[in-house]
Amino acid sequence: MIKYEKLNQILERNNLDALLIMSPYNRRYVSGFSGSSGAVVYTNDNKYLISDFRYKNQAPKESVDFEFVLQDKGLLPFVTEFLKEKGFKTVGFESEHVNFNIYETLKNDFDLVPLTGEVEKIRMVKTSEEILKIQKACEIVDETYVHILKFVKSGMTELEVRNELEYKMAQLGSEKPSFDTIVASGYRGALPHGAASNKVIERGDMVTLDFGAYYEGYASDITRSFAVEDVTSEMEKVYKIVLESQLKALDEIKAGMTGEEADSIARDVIKSYGYGENFGHSLGHGFGLEVHEGPALAQKSDIVLTENMLITIEPGIYIDNVGGVRIEDDAIVTKDGLKKLTHSTKDFIIVSN
Repeated sequence: MIKYEKLNQILERNNLDALLIMSPYNRRYVSGFSGSSGAVVYTNDNKYLISDFRYKNQAPKESVDFEFVLQDKGLLPFVTEFLKEKGFKTVGFESEHVNFNIYETLKNDFDLVPLTGEVEKIRMVKTSEEILKIQKACEIVDETYVHILKFVKSGMTELEVRNELEYKMAQLGSEKPSFDTIVASGYRGALPHGAASNKVIERGDMVTLDFGAYYEGYASDITRSFAVEDVTSEMEKVYKIVLESQLKALDEIKAGMTGEEADSIARDVIKSYGYGENFGHSLGHGFGLEVHEGPALAQKSDIVLTENMLITIEPGIYIDNVGGVRIEDDAIVTKDGLKKLTHSTKDFIIVSN
């Protein structure tokens, strides 16, 4: 498999005897193991998955390419003994995921080589199997949005909408939300990450929903904004600007661009209407096992987009004490452009009781 070839390259490039992987998302990516505790020890010749009694049946089924090793004590002491027994001396570790205690324990017995983001770089390019799971996660949020447009009414609280939205996603096969669901109405729409509150949705409010589903460990992430019963001319104008910027980005972004170049496509549209200061976050991000991972589509991102990276395109405009609009789709990068995975309507909608 390509991911194993790339892991072998990490070993060779850094002259490692073994690569120790303990972060949950990287562990799952490398081995397929979905349990809550364990470690991967990866070498040129062998692949080991270490975990405890709870997973002695589950782990071998999920990690068919790995030799399962049953730990009989705490994970860290066991991993330390295991590495010593195997005679490994030069060990690569995930520097951004290993805490000080783990580092202090390991450094006395091994020559530790810090590796920052190496596995994450491999994860940025998705396999066909990963894409199929993400497509299903996207189908769940698309169908959920259709449902929620029929459900929302003035007089409801944001929390009521969130609860219905998450219930519907679960009905459709979501394992869990891929992040804390955002429901931001009226003046709270100016909060890009306005988690649902007890605020009552009122006539004339713009409502922004940002939500996602996990399906077989893979995430989706979608945002839509709509009005309730009525809307001001200013917010309708803002909606049209955000949509124009998003459609332009979806139409023009392709493999070979940097994250900064991609971000600028949408940002320049918003700036041209005088709302540049009201778009304070990046255009998008990668997603997969995590809802936020590389690559970043941001003003200072020099990462080059390549085929089969999955990214979000989510421009927004936020006006303090007034409201906001954000529109987000999930897409696959191809050499010719982007292929959308979310297809919910982006028509300007005014729901009514």
